[in-house]
Amino acid sequence: MEPIVSIAVVTSLILGALIAFIAFGTYFRNRKSEIVSIANPADTAPLNLKNSKPHQTKKSHAKPHQSHADKDLNKRHHPLDLNTLKGHGDSVNGLCFSSDGHSLATACDDGVVRVFKLDDASSKSFKFMRINLPAGGHPTAVAFVDDASSVVVASQSLTGASLYMYGEDNPKGGENRQHFKPELKWEQHNAHEKKYILTLFGTKATHGAADGSTIVASSSEGTDIKLWHGKSGKMLGFVDTNQLKNNMATVSPNGRFIAAAAFTADVKVWEIVYSKDSSVKEVTKVMQLKGHKSAVTWLSFTPDSERIITASKDGSIRVWNINVRYHLDEDPKTLKVFPIPLHDSNGTALHYDRLSISPDGKILAVTHGSLLQWLSVETGEVLETADKAHDGDITDIAWAPKPIPVGDKRVTILASSSVDKKVKLWASPTL
Repeated sequence: MEPIVSIAVVTSLILGALIAFIAFGTYFRNRKSEIVSIANPADTAPLNLKNSKPHQTKKSHAKPHQSHADKDLNKRHHPLDLNTLKGHGDSVNGLCFSSDGHSLATACDDGVVRVFKLDDASSKSFKFMRINLPAGGHPTAVAFVDDASSVVVASQSLTGASLYMYGEDNPKGGENRQHFKPELKWEQHNAHEKKYILTLFGTKATHGAADGSTIVASSSEGTDIKLWHGKSGKMLGFVDTNQLKNNMATVSPNGRFIAAAAFTADVKVWEIVYSKDSSVKEVTKVMQLKGHKSAVTWLSFTPDSERIITASKDGSIRVWNINVRYHLDEDPKTLKVFPIPLHDSNGTALHYDRLSISPDGKILAVTHGSLLQWLSVETGEVLETADKAHDGDITDIAWAPKPIPVGDKRVTILASSSVDKKVKLWASPTL
């Protein structure tokens, strides 16, 4: 009996040891796989400064150490990227610089218009004036009136589109004033009935008998374009493109012309005629730009108001001379045609969503989705490209009319807004 008991005991011990060995082996293999699954992404992920922030699990409380140089590198992924204006609570739909370039107004879907002071474009923070729109209104576009203390805002609500003009309650004191509060000066409800206001462009009218007052052109998603007096809110004129729907409309820098990009390939141009008393006498159609084969998506006047640059879905950019004797039936002339240097994976030419010309008339800033490019107006050459300028589609771009201080230098600045709730400041590339 004793040998049998001994064999049973030994057998039990061997089986127990074998089970324990298998259990521990399985445990260590699982631990190893967990360690590998955690370690591999960090080991294999490529360094890509253009992507979003590194992924962190919610349970992780440890923050990896980053030097100031690393943070700056992550924040400014492009050499022309100077700064980012944060603090917007939703998509930023539009922006506009004041005539001196030191104020930047932004229209945000959170119902707030912010007027930033850009004393130094490289600052870590910026002071801004906050304008809260009436409840239910979503700012879609903004334009300055005469100076940096007054803005016209286009707002969309369930009842339709409205225009509001806000100015300071006490604008005296110049740049030395410390506190100021925006005051509603005028409002126009149902400015374009229930139609959405796409664009809002303002300029100081200096052509002919104009007295230098700011006029503002608003374009709806329908076919109507309206002209407003900036200070009083009086409607000065009305035109209809009769082209199914508008893409945008703008006014020339000298306040002489209105031009519209709409559903068709043709661009219509109207002249604003001023009376001897500086009032607007009429707005009359004077010319049409014909040459594109598909819809014009965006256009911009050159700073001298003598040329128009258009971008079309036909994959081309055209430069037009509108300084012609149209009253003698002289047609505007196409000066240059450039192919748009963007293609999809099948090689099909893409179009630009927006374009804006630099204050010296030499550089054209253009967008497609989240891409931002700078082109030479003279040759059409691509000067710089930011593939992912924002973390979402770009909604608007605008050049500062004058150089802005960046540290101890003065730099020509382009601002861009996006659905990613940010506004970015970009330095102008060199020609």
